[in-house]
Amino acid sequence: MVIVAIYLSEMEKEMSDVPFAVTTPVRVARVGLKARDAESLAAYYQDIIGLKEIARRGSAIVLGAGDRELLEIEQFSAARPDDPRSAGLYHTAFLLPSRGDLALWARQAIDRHIPIAGASDHLVSEAIYLTDPEGNGIEIYADRPHETWQWNGPKVAMATERLDVADLLGELAETKRIWDGAPENTVIGHVHLRVGNAGEAEDWWHRELGFDTVQTYGDKAVFLSTGGYHHHIAANSWQSPGAGRREKGRAGLAWVELEDTRGGKSKSLEDPWGTVIRTVAA
Repeated sequence: MVIVAIYLSEMEKEMSDVPFAVTTPVRVARVGLKARDAESLAAYYQDIIGLKEIARRGSAIVLGAGDRELLEIEQFSAARPDDPRSAGLYHTAFLLPSRGDLALWARQAIDRHIPIAGASDHLVSEAIYLTDPEGNGIEIYADRPHETWQWNGPKVAMATERLDVADLLGELAETKRIWDGAPENTVIGHVHLRVGNAGEAEDWWHRELGFDTVQTYGDKAVFLSTGGYHHHIAANSWQSPGAGRREKGRAGLAWVELEDTRGGKSKSLEDPWGTVIRTVAA
């Protein structure tokens, strides 16, 4: 069972120095993974993504950037490997504060010959994709200024074009900065889920959490958000058409935690694929 927790912040932080993605009424806070080897997986996220260990809670290792917790990896020795054809995690998307930060990450990735799964220009953002040692997808990205995004009514213009790596690295022409780990104000900008039916997922997020649809790709993928972000949640059935409830004994996604500033009573919900949603009032 996948658990998604939503909690209400007791006091809003100053948002002037953090990405637009986390200034919205609801935003992603943390992701939890179940790992067959938590120590090795945590080491990967520290070495490759640049997160740092913040805490240990029982069998879980908590990683983040600055003082912000982003990822909790729990040891689950008996877990079977994640099944990419089932409901679960497509990728966790780590949003860096600036394009320059993404360029720094890319430069050291090239120098270190870090394997990547893809690199794309999405018009609203530029992104590089990886897969962790246990098969969990990762996106490392930087947004273009949200004032430059093109909207057609409620739909934002997004695409998947080739990333111009040379142009990205041009950000470094006049800097002496080096990659020194994920910078403060790195956040999880969005989470992309595998589901059995994108339309059903869209209806559920509308009805239960009040998210807005900002884009669809046919009937196979939907992108949703609050506050005019390009997406906090995406759901696709590209690999998982017709998938049922996620098996409890699989490694991979354990939960997604969202911050909700809209108020309201605490409640617990469950989506069609066994995702438990908890809303906790401050």
